[in-house]
Amino acid sequence: MKIVLAEKVSPATLAIFQKEPEWKVVTADQIAPGGLAAELADADALVVRSAIQVDAALLAAAPKLRVIGRAGVGVDNIDAEEATRRGIVVMNTPGANAVAVAELTLALMIAMCRGIIRANAGMHAARWEKKSLQGSELRGKTLGIIGLGRVGLEVARRALAFGMKVIGFDPFIAPVIARENHVALLALEEVFSNSDFLSLHVGLTPQTEGLINERSIAGMKKGIRIVNCARGELIVESALAEAVRSGHVAGAALDVFHQEPPKDSPFLGMEQILLSPHMAGSTDEAQEAIGIQLANQVRDYLKLGVVQNAVNAASLSAEDYAEIAPYVEMASRLGQLLSHAGSSGDSCSARGSVDSISLAYNGRLAALKTEMIRNAAIAGALHGADGVNRINAMAAAAERGIRVQEEKREQITGGTGSTLGMTLHWTRQAGSRTGEQAGSGAQDGLWTGVATVLHGRSPRLLRYDNIDIEAELTGTLMIFRNQDVPGVIGRIGTILGEAGLNIASFALGREKPFPAADSASAEEGAKTEPGHALAFVQLDTPTGGAKRIQNALHQAIATLRQVPAIASVRTVDLGKL
Repeated sequence: MKIVLAEKVSPATLAIFQKEPEWKVVTADQIAPGGLAAELADADALVVRSAIQVDAALLAAAPKLRVIGRAGVGVDNIDAEEATRRGIVVMNTPGANAVAVAELTLALMIAMCRGIIRANAGMHAARWEKKSLQGSELRGKTLGIIGLGRVGLEVARRALAFGMKVIGFDPFIAPVIARENHVALLALEEVFSNSDFLSLHVGLTPQTEGLINERSIAGMKKGIRIVNCARGELIVESALAEAVRSGHVAGAALDVFHQEPPKDSPFLGMEQILLSPHMAGSTDEAQEAIGIQLANQVRDYLKLGVVQNAVNAASLSAEDYAEIAPYVEMASRLGQLLSHAGSSGDSCSARGSVDSISLAYNGRLAALKTEMIRNAAIAGALHGADGVNRINAMAAAAERGIRVQEEKREQITGGTGSTLGMTLHWTRQAGSRTGEQAGSGAQDGLWTGVATVLHGRSPRLLRYDNIDIEAELTGTLMIFRNQDVPGVIGRIGTILGEAGLNIASFALGREKPFPAADSASAEEGAKTEPGHALAFVQLDTPTGGAKRIQNALHQAIATLRQVPAIASVRTVDLGKL
């Protein structure tokens, strides 16, 4: 495993990577000028701050890259869309500097109220301006917070300690969290109209860009003071400057700007507006916390597959991941099974192209975070497609015009607590109707399966193309469609044995019961059309190398296909758990 730390990190951050004995760690001072692309040629992880531009050209030089870690929140310097297309996780570290940002927010509020900046400048210029520096207190004032994530709540806790009343707006926070932190949730317009101070703590989205504009400012209380330690684009700068000049806004404190460093800013020279150079998270403690958090995230992803704080994939806590991990693997195997990608060469692409994928989560599974399960199922169904993995699976499906539908049913209808149902719709190519289709009850262009996880780790098939069957989804499987007549199982065992292939397990399913020997039709000698049966045969791994294994399988398959009662046979290699 190779980790490239393209920018300077703290000793504690470096130590986390260096504790992995088999990992090669390349630090910024070891990279020659212009040599980053060369270092990434065989790298598994890249760690950056804000200086390195991780664009499409740089990503093209990193074919093995699995994860990009951004030490900080903003990922403007990373082409996340291209990373997603290449199946690379992009992680950041939100909240690691929450206390630092919250402390500066309160400091800026106090500085505005007490004229600290002007007082300091006057004293250094030998001016005693006490009478003109009478200020106001935070106590008793109303603070409106837009965005009640980790930073916003840290600000709220500190404001309460100053005796402020705190109100806020955040459509994504549970009311119970707001109540526990003594924040009154109001509509956005009510926060604007009732706040003496307004502090912004949201990310940049199409909905939040230009949030503070001429219209929203007009709805604010006269004399309001505004603090922005989030993103410069949240404020229409010309509108705020004009509102301060008119006196409607008493003052503002800005740590972030549209352009950094700001050039030709309308705020330059305005005494009522405090400016700082994007330093809210710049404390020794915050930078250490960010580096350590990022190192742990990258390590956990590379070693365990746990995705945390990803901007282009579903993020999970270690506890959440531990619960869904077996279902992620099960979904991948179910998708691969239904795609018919296997060592027989009877792949889905040989018969047609996937048109849509339907997923149904049942029972406890429906209450979990299912994005990774969905992506694993899609990646399994597209098994063999170039560059498709569990990170970019959804994007890969969209690029290929494959529709993905999901349904969740928390009510358990059977005896199994959690199941995943999957249906693969595909468009059949002309002349591609296979023997398995002809001999099955499955609809043309439709393959279905239902699977679960037993004993916490064992992926099991429960239903395949409308036939109930229990088979372990692991190893090399031979799948038979045959007439439900006596002697077929014996013939299968004999032929496999003659080829030197040992049966590890044998699962059977029947499309309809074989007619009873004492039935009226049997007594009358009536001829009954035999039903169709399904068999999943798991093989032990033969010895003798890959070539011998393939030769044995080909020999067995050729012989089995000569048996009149066997409609089709194919193999799928799902690998080991």
